[in-house]
Amino acid sequence: MPTHERALEAVRAPAADVDGFVREFLRELNFGQGVSLARATVNDQYLALARTVRHYLMARWLEAIAHQRREPVKAVGYLSAEYLLGRQLDNALLAADLEGVVTDGLAQCGLSLDTLREQEEEPGLGNGGLGRLAACFIDSLATLSVPCIGYGIRYEYGIFRQTFVDGRQVEQPDTWLALGSPWEFPHPESSQPVNFAGHTETFVDDDGSERTRWVPEWGVIGVPYNYMVPGYRNGRVNTLRLWSAQATKAFDLSIFNGGDYVDAVRAQTFAENISKVLYPEDSTPQGKELRLQQQYFFVACSLADFMFEVLDKDFDLTRLPERIVFQLNDTHPVIAVPEMMRLLVDVKKLPWDQAWEITRQCFNYTCHTLLPEALEVWPVDLLRRLLPRHYEIIDRINAEFLADVRARFPGDEMMVRRMSIISDYPERGVRMAHLATVASGRVNGVAELHSQLLRDKVLPDFSRIWPEKFTNVTNGVTPRRFLRHANPSLSGLITEAIGDGWVTDLDKLQELEPLAGDASFRARFREVKRANKSRLVNLLRERDGYELPVEPMLDVMVKRLHEYKRQSLKLLHIVTLYDRIASGRVAASQIQPRTFVFGAKAAPGYWMAKETIHLINAVASTVNSDPALEGVLHVAFPANYNVTLAETLIPAADLSEQISLAGKEASGTGNMKFALNGALTIGTDDGANVEIRRLVGEDNFFLFGLLEPEVADLSAQGYVPSSFYESDDELKRALDLIAAGAFSGGNPDTFAPVVSNLLHEDRFMALADYRAYLDAQARVDAAYADQDAWSRSAILNVARCGFFSSDRSMRDYIDRIWHTDPVS
Repeated sequence: MPTHERALEAVRAPAADVDGFVREFLRELNFGQGVSLARATVNDQYLALARTVRHYLMARWLEAIAHQRREPVKAVGYLSAEYLLGRQLDNALLAADLEGVVTDGLAQCGLSLDTLREQEEEPGLGNGGLGRLAACFIDSLATLSVPCIGYGIRYEYGIFRQTFVDGRQVEQPDTWLALGSPWEFPHPESSQPVNFAGHTETFVDDDGSERTRWVPEWGVIGVPYNYMVPGYRNGRVNTLRLWSAQATKAFDLSIFNGGDYVDAVRAQTFAENISKVLYPEDSTPQGKELRLQQQYFFVACSLADFMFEVLDKDFDLTRLPERIVFQLNDTHPVIAVPEMMRLLVDVKKLPWDQAWEITRQCFNYTCHTLLPEALEVWPVDLLRRLLPRHYEIIDRINAEFLADVRARFPGDEMMVRRMSIISDYPERGVRMAHLATVASGRVNGVAELHSQLLRDKVLPDFSRIWPEKFTNVTNGVTPRRFLRHANPSLSGLITEAIGDGWVTDLDKLQELEPLAGDASFRARFREVKRANKSRLVNLLRERDGYELPVEPMLDVMVKRLHEYKRQSLKLLHIVTLYDRIASGRVAASQIQPRTFVFGAKAAPGYWMAKETIHLINAVASTVNSDPALEGVLHVAFPANYNVTLAETLIPAADLSEQISLAGKEASGTGNMKFALNGALTIGTDDGANVEIRRLVGEDNFFLFGLLEPEVADLSAQGYVPSSFYESDDELKRALDLIAAGAFSGGNPDTFAPVVSNLLHEDRFMALADYRAYLDAQARVDAAYADQDAWSRSAILNVARCGFFSSDRSMRDYIDRIWHTDPVS
């Protein structure tokens, strides 16, 4: 028997039966945790359970790694600064088809799976949609049996834990590692050195060639932590590798013995700052520098890992594009481009032109934004000081690129300035989106409208030169987590109706469409929605102390708090409904009862977003305490919205709020999750809303608002938000209520900045879309009053949204960009 087969024989998965599970679980509890069942805490039990479940996946994981080494094929290296994974236990149970065995086995031990799963801390290693998308994508690649390694950062503290104090957001550390992380495998023996600062110098090497070397000033060590990424019941397990920063010399005994205990560990503290916190506040120079350190740290570790740990030492680097394709998930990892050039030219000693050709074939770039401020630009002074060799490489790439532009378009210096990777105004900076576009084989947007605007407005000169380089891959979500796991009642109803093939082929949901006309199926669908609402009500009672009614329409807006997503517009709708009743203009009995649920975190340094959170909570307090509104309007804003809460909230929703200003949302994935779970969408013609509306049908989507060309025209004319305030009595009344202190104990100063911002700036035209939004909400009320017709529309949303599977997204990447194949 070959050595690798003997090694795998030793890690055969335990028997997938109840008795086999119980034996493994008790063994892990005794010998892994060092406790007996009688003395084990809930955390002991959870850790033992998690390690037992991972045993069932490990043989397949090790075989996938061994197979890739025996028969290497082109793999995907997914470079992302964020992975918002969610809890791992349930995903592993689902992938390995173990939930029944584990439930019964724990019951034999007197334990409850529900109790133990609640012990798991969700790793908040992402900010929102970008990180959750990365998690969906690596899930789908494993399910499609495509070799992939995801690379990122093991933040010690992920996205902050949000709390509210007097209605204001307060950030607390996300201590997700405090009680142990049983899903990770540290491998310090595979650590990678990462250098910073210093200077460069030229020298003549042994063959007489003039070369450049980087003489760094300081460095850190990147320690990899591996996570298993199981495919859905197909035997494939891929790897997610997250890097943690440690000092090269963590402890100086001589300094310690001299009595300076703080300085003795200063290097360790400084190094560990790099992987300490997801997205450190970058409004200060120190914060900007730390964020650039983070980005370079993880891509340097990742490229070195593949080049020096995965590839054979004698590998022919001209064939590198046949072995790996690196996908740049937004601009955060784009510093990988000059790092690859440094490795090929300075370390591997390839000629520049050959190295550049290899690099351009190895990288592709996904742009996730249309907002100019989100397209990273690093100050030249910072980049040159922190990464001097990389700046030299970027400068040469830019010089050669601009020479080509001048040759193609002689005399057009304005075009040269627009396209330059290095900008001169308002300060000298490196445009990372430009660098990514120049260096990548393909550039894609993430929804049809976004990709069009990316070509036409964000990078128009580049698409003029390289039209073939630009493509679209509309985002998707994994149906395993966000339908099969998150919504077991609906999943069961679907499977009963059409079989379970939809879990890996979401297009099969189309078979539900005839059932939208079946009255008995519609009734069962409504029962599922009501049960999901009850599940949410129970969760929020236990989690947040909320007492929510079950009967009203559940109107949900959950997403990152940003002005372009327009939580302020949703809030104006609520204030208007409140005013209609409070003023006596409309009787409470005439209002369609609704429960509004917000979920959002504001970036710690985003002052206006945090003021908006304060206002939402203030309106909620006023509305919820008014006896006249009991059973009619209720507003809930549970703190610390995350994947775990989403898995209960999304299946319960009736109405999905997707109301960003047209042309500002790249895609959205929350809109897809809600539609797949039977919520109807009220939304603008923006991002993936465009494709959702086309697929589900105009009658099953509530469209409102300016179109993107109208937004551009209004902006060009000179948008005056106060004119909309003056011309709409209800809008005026709503803003005047806020300004007068109706939601702040009579203090007109509390929310004056929010009102002033809307009246005099309103960058994202909430006031311009206010009346159209209220008219659309009136259509929602009328539609919801006919529950049978609403159920029909909701079922059609589910049936027609199979396109929005991340499996389909991955197949699009494979066909259009990566050109890699599944393995058996």
